[in-house]
Amino acid sequence: MLSQYLISGELALSPAVATFLFVVAVLAGTRYRSVWKAEGSAAQLWGCGLLAGGCLLILGFVPIAG
Repeated sequence: MLSQYLISGELALSPAVATFLFVVAVLAGTRYRSVWKAEGSAAQLWGCGLLAGGCLLILGFVPIAG
């Protein structure tokens, strides 16, 4: 399964996976903001923030297959 994402020996994201990660990052960021404004628990802030940040880091540093 991982071999379909390998392009010339390097890891690359398919456009569908990249879109999914972007949507997850936007939703997690929105949830982070709503929890922050409502002064919710720190655990929710950390969870949403790490999820959004992780998705954006993956999108930023892993190339997208064309």
